[in-house]
Amino acid sequence: MSVGPGIAQLVSAIRAGRTTAQAVARQALQAMDERGPEVNAFTTALPAERVLAQAARTDARLAAGDDPGPLAGVPFAAKDLFDIEGVVTLAGSRILADRAPAVRSAWAVRALEDAGATLMGGLNMEELAYGFLTDNAHYGRTHNPHDTARTAGGSSGGSGAAVAAGMVPLALGTDTTGSIRIPAAFCGTVGFKPTYGRIATDGMVPMSPSLDHVGWIGGCVDDVALAWQVLSGEAPPAAAAPPARIARADDYFDRLLSPEARAGLERAARALGPCDTVRIPEAAAARGAAYAIISVEAASLRLDDLRARPLDFDPATRDRFLAGALLPAEWYVRAQCFRAWHREQVARLFERVDVLLLPAAPFAAPRWGEEDIAIEGAMHPVRSTIGRFTQPIAPLGLPIVCVPVAPPGALPIGVQLVGRPGGEWSLIDTARRLERALAAGNTSTLRSAALAA
Repeated sequence: MSVGPGIAQLVSAIRAGRTTAQAVARQALQAMDERGPEVNAFTTALPAERVLAQAARTDARLAAGDDPGPLAGVPFAAKDLFDIEGVVTLAGSRILADRAPAVRSAWAVRALEDAGATLMGGLNMEELAYGFLTDNAHYGRTHNPHDTARTAGGSSGGSGAAVAAGMVPLALGTDTTGSIRIPAAFCGTVGFKPTYGRIATDGMVPMSPSLDHVGWIGGCVDDVALAWQVLSGEAPPAAAAPPARIARADDYFDRLLSPEARAGLERAARALGPCDTVRIPEAAAARGAAYAIISVEAASLRLDDLRARPLDFDPATRDRFLAGALLPAEWYVRAQCFRAWHREQVARLFERVDVLLLPAAPFAAPRWGEEDIAIEGAMHPVRSTIGRFTQPIAPLGLPIVCVPVAPPGALPIGVQLVGRPGGEWSLIDTARRLERALAAGNTSTLRSAALAA
């Protein structure tokens, strides 16, 4: 499935006059109309008049010889926990639906608009970002564009689906313990989570403040890299860096992999070339610590609503919040102490490697209603297994790129490339190298098949 032209090509065409920002916006609106009912990626689509007026301002600036910015005319959308001026920020909930419309857009939304991008609306998500399926009791399921009988992942499911369906080439999301990486892996898109704290969370509904990352999903590595440059203000290094030292994580991260997930991981390892092997210590305990931290922090933000309006929650989400509210304070303190220790242990790994290669999900996108899934000869619950590989590393706050690695025609599956703190550009270079190697391999495979035929 094509996700449309890359952002750089789109901006180049607009600047060269081969198309206009308004024409591109109309194409995005048409794609939203055509695929919207089956995919359900958007909670709030902005009025066409507002979208086209913003695009017209970009065209007018170009006509006047001004520079609208590096994202001139690029359509984008934002997960519906980012404030959008004049729109009620729902965060996938009924609880927030009676709030007043936002008087100002979130910082990340404004930054993309200031760079010339055209905002299309707010994207569907798990209620209050708590879950990996985007099976929302209030605003409906977001379906995977590759197979609408399957989930798009979550909690940023609308972000992954909107890009995969060709509605927008860029979508803001958030990642707390995997909420960008899981949709990217399931939808065959590229997910990007920068170092914790690098992108402001101003104007965003929090879920777990000590874990929440602003991130985004694009159609290719170059697209997420351009968004990183815009949002961080960091230009790419002037000189090419030496190839990153890559290590593949074993033990915990090499168990409970479906055949397609294992095949994708092997494809990535072959494409990247020689890889060392390392062991991330106490990964299972790190996952438990992530659970404790997110449960307590998320519940603390919703205690008043749980007491006053319990029936207005999605029942499944409400149970997660209630469970977090009942956890002993000692567990939270111990989890944060473990987190500090674990960060030190993993930092030592980066003394001898630059990038870690991990699977992103244990399996491809599950079907709706599929409660259990067979992996390595045993049945495992879908919901609690999805985040097996994203959750243990979430408390580390490291930059991560999720790259699709499935062969053509197969259901999408992704891998995680994990970098050292502040190592976004080195990580992007590695992700770009992986993407290009896989594309070259796919071309060779297709050529061989054509010759054989």
